[in-house]
Amino acid sequence: MKKIVKKLKIKRRAIATLAALHFYGDPSAKLKIIGVTGTNGKTTTATLLYKIATSLGYKTGLIGTVENIIINDRRPTINTTPGPMVLNKLLKEMAEKGCEYVFMEVSSHGIDQKRIAGINFVGGIFTNLTQDHLDYHKSMENYFLTKKKFFQNLPKDSFALSNADDEYGEEILKDIKAKKYFYGINKQADFKAEIKKLDFDGIELQIGDNLIKSKLLGKFNSYNLLAIFSTANLLGFDIEKVKKILETIEPPKGRFDYFVSKGGVLGIIDFAHTPDALEKVLNTIREFKTNGSRIITVFGCGGDRDPLKRRIMGKIGVELSDVAILTSDNPRSEDPEKIIAEMKTDLSINELKKVKVFTDRSLAIVEAVKEAKMGDIILCAGKGHESYQDIKGIKHHFNDMEELKKY
Repeated sequence: MKKIVKKLKIKRRAIATLAALHFYGDPSAKLKIIGVTGTNGKTTTATLLYKIATSLGYKTGLIGTVENIIINDRRPTINTTPGPMVLNKLLKEMAEKGCEYVFMEVSSHGIDQKRIAGINFVGGIFTNLTQDHLDYHKSMENYFLTKKKFFQNLPKDSFALSNADDEYGEEILKDIKAKKYFYGINKQADFKAEIKKLDFDGIELQIGDNLIKSKLLGKFNSYNLLAIFSTANLLGFDIEKVKKILETIEPPKGRFDYFVSKGGVLGIIDFAHTPDALEKVLNTIREFKTNGSRIITVFGCGGDRDPLKRRIMGKIGVELSDVAILTSDNPRSEDPEKIIAEMKTDLSINELKKVKVFTDRSLAIVEAVKEAKMGDIILCAGKGHESYQDIKGIKHHFNDMEELKKY
């Protein structure tokens, strides 16, 4: 079996390299491509860097989870990191249209399946590593080693930027050829920040002599901002202009999107679909909520994906909410009731009293709206920007923000 897997990976690498060098004329050599990898924060980091570079007047491309963009031409995306033929075709078009920079999300699947073989990166960013995709990688060690391969393959004249505060932050850059840099809030780092303000109006970070202000919310976004600012420094961008851009920049679609209803209920949509991301977004909401207000969370776990995280996410979501509504989140080929039952595995009798179950996600959101009173907060977690529910191989139109606003 191992020999078959090895042969398959060699074949994938060969196809990817042929796509890059022969079919499309090595387009990555004509571009400055910065790859962003990690469990959480890839989309925010890559998207905001794209917005900054564009605002500075550079022709820029973006390849990621929400969309692919060639300058201002937006394209739909299927995978976070496209297959080698699609990827190199995109890069060729970016080069032909005069793009200088490309910011690209690099998934663990994309690394392991050699989709990025033959791509020349001028820099790589590591955000964090927490439990996800263990249905594919089988263990955290394998997941980590896959991410590490991206940095091991960076050329000597490129840069590698890592989160010093993350458990894997130092180890992931160990024994690599690229120039190493670290960012952090708690540990010593090349780019060290102090949080000056963290509330519902946004974030203020002191990074050396620079005060960074942003409308982004939550401590987790402090790390994204720090990674973005550090990268802007390493790329030689005009920092004074970058600071002004960051003051008004909006987060990517589906990342802590929020609105206040006429009845005074705060609705939040977030892509949090891992234990770590769900915990961070709920802790952020808990920091902001006023006395007497309640957190009502609508969330589920994906089918045909890492089953080990279901009981963990169930525990986190219920513990940190006042009302937890368990529902479907792309059940795919699995029975949603079975997934929800696994989410309830570790819940105590008292925690179960806070739980409601609606396998139909639309009805779950309706229930959240019925439950909410003025001052309460509804969080719809897990789908973020997605506009579908994947059920038995069919993608049905569904968007959390549309549903929440409708009701």
